[in-house]
Amino acid sequence: MKSVFKIIVGLMVFGSIVSCKKNSRPNYQFMPNMYESIGYEAYQESDAFPGGIEAQIPAEGSIPRGGHMPFEIENSNDGYLYAKANLISPLDATQIDEKRGGALYDIYCGICHGSKGAGQGKLVKMEKILGVPSYADAGRAITEGSIYHTIYYGKNAMGGYLNQLDEEERWQVVDYVLTLKADLEKK
Repeated sequence: MKSVFKIIVGLMVFGSIVSCKKNSRPNYQFMPNMYESIGYEAYQESDAFPGGIEAQIPAEGSIPRGGHMPFEIENSNDGYLYAKANLISPLDATQIDEKRGGALYDIYCGICHGSKGAGQGKLVKMEKILGVPSYADAGRAITEGSIYHTIYYGKNAMGGYLNQLDEEERWQVVDYVLTLKADLEKK
């Protein structure tokens, strides 16, 4: 009985404390600096920085957060031909994961190029996209550099996958495409 009485009294005390809270005025701020920070003008003259202005141009060669490495080959036909002749994969045999490359290929490429790389994906069969060639077509003569350049920038009606795949994933897909090409050429 005493415990029930204590619980009821406790609930009454808690209720009176909670009912005193007013939403119309702010509560106590424990760290006012966090709520009302001082705003600095980025282009204001200051003796603390060289040149007198706080906002500076990034250092040459710096890479922004997120680790996106810029691709040095331009998006042009000359860039494509240069990549086709000179660009090689930085991955060695121990870093290549055919299963992962296949999964990425199925997600991003298989819908148009088909699961075997013969140019007969679902969209081609439904006639939504036409003219997707097989990887084994004699006139294509694709290389790992040309595949990477095409994945990066896109080519003709195909868009680029720069934002969907990071550098390592693009190289995994390149290796898988070369595997599909070799399989098609054997037949």
